[in-house]
Amino acid sequence: MSEIIDGISHINTDELKALLQNPDDQTVIIDVREPFEYEAGHIPGVPLIPMGEIPYQLEEFDPAKDYVLICRSGSRSFEVARFLRHNGFERVHNYSGGMLGWDGEVESGLPAK
Repeated sequence: MSEIIDGISHINTDELKALLQNPDDQTVIIDVREPFEYEAGHIPGVPLIPMGEIPYQLEEFDPAKDYVLICRSGSRSFEVARFLRHNGFERVHNYSGGMLGWDGEVESGLPAK
């Protein structure tokens, strides 16, 4: 069950796995780590948008969608979730534990440009 901290929903590994196994067009999962971290290992199919680039890409985000944010430990993704909430996005979720807590499939490399 999701935990709410500072108005942000924090999901666990089982909840994230369920979202990944049953994707829908209303949920966007984003890895907010740096490219070198993503390249070393990331969840297959989850795109990279580094934390520092989020403010510059905000107009591309749809406030009607759910956003699940992932980082190394859950701290940066929580900050991004708070930033999105502050900018009017109500449906934001942090993956607590981050990649350190992920026990599912991982792939390496950067996304194709």
